[in-house]
Amino acid sequence: MPTGSRDPDVLLDWLMESMGLVRRRKDQVGSDSHSSALHGLMMNTFLTDPLRGWDSKEIGYETGLSSTGIHHHTVKLRESGLISTKVDGKWHRYVLRGGSIIDAIRLMSVEAKTILGIRLEELESVILDSDARMETPSEEEVPLSIRISEPGPRDDSLDPIDQLVDDLGLSGDNPKPGDRLSSKILSSLGSSKLPITVMALSERLSESRGRIQTVIQRMRCAGLVDRVPMIQRIPQDIFSSIMRQLDARGEKWLLSRGGLGRLEDDVNTALLDGAKKGTLDIDTVRRIISTVPVEDQKILVNTLGGRMPLGVRVAGSDFKQVSQRVTRQADRSLRRMITVAERLQESTRKN
Repeated sequence: MPTGSRDPDVLLDWLMESMGLVRRRKDQVGSDSHSSALHGLMMNTFLTDPLRGWDSKEIGYETGLSSTGIHHHTVKLRESGLISTKVDGKWHRYVLRGGSIIDAIRLMSVEAKTILGIRLEELESVILDSDARMETPSEEEVPLSIRISEPGPRDDSLDPIDQLVDDLGLSGDNPKPGDRLSSKILSSLGSSKLPITVMALSERLSESRGRIQTVIQRMRCAGLVDRVPMIQRIPQDIFSSIMRQLDARGEKWLLSRGGLGRLEDDVNTALLDGAKKGTLDIDTVRRIISTVPVEDQKILVNTLGGRMPLGVRVAGSDFKQVSQRVTRQADRSLRRMITVAERLQESTRKN
């Protein structure tokens, strides 16, 4: 949020970006960032006189936009729920819904939460119940980015899940016809009782890890998917790292820079003796480190030269938990929009 700001330009920009109505270039900062056509249209028309009933001619006079540009932006504003239109003869007259930016955002917020709830119910057929899936705490949440779209006309050539992932924006802005990767990944994660690595998904779906990671990131941003450390893989990684480093660098390195010296004496002694005698295996490692805190096990994997494997999972033990999480994140974002809209309305009245 634009914390503490009362600048109408900053507040309006934040709202437009948060609703996905404009895209900001990474190098676009400062006062130049308020130069978008949509920004000027909103500031010079609907925020100035919300219920005037603006037609295309008047909008063009105030903003200098072409009729094509006006049509493009008014369609976006109508689809987002900010403005409504009334046909008056040959003219379409547009008004800010509710007569103010705060009421328009409130109306949009109610509709968005209702539509999102309807669409998330479709996940029931995809997500298998599994308490084991959520045993490991997840990493921190990433900023929410999800498309909220009402169900459209049914396409009998598509699976309902294909339509859902497209409507939620999980397939990207311009999905290729017939590309079902997003729905396949969602179905694979939903049917799995445990987290899965990207490599395992790549092998299962015969797709590149790069493409799968791109889709996974979209799902994480939508709140549907978590990334978690694969705790059950730690004994395997510790075993392979100890055996490799013992041959390459020796016992002294393992106890010092390798991190074994940080463990209790009975633990590091058991690991080293087993490795030197050739009796160490994955199950033995699992038994020996069972008393070591998980966080210390993660550190040990890193100091031994390994890397903590990460897996992905749907963000809940069932579809209701996933739905509740996405709804909670969306509700938080929408409440922030309402707060910023209140500031914007107050600021524009003062000006």
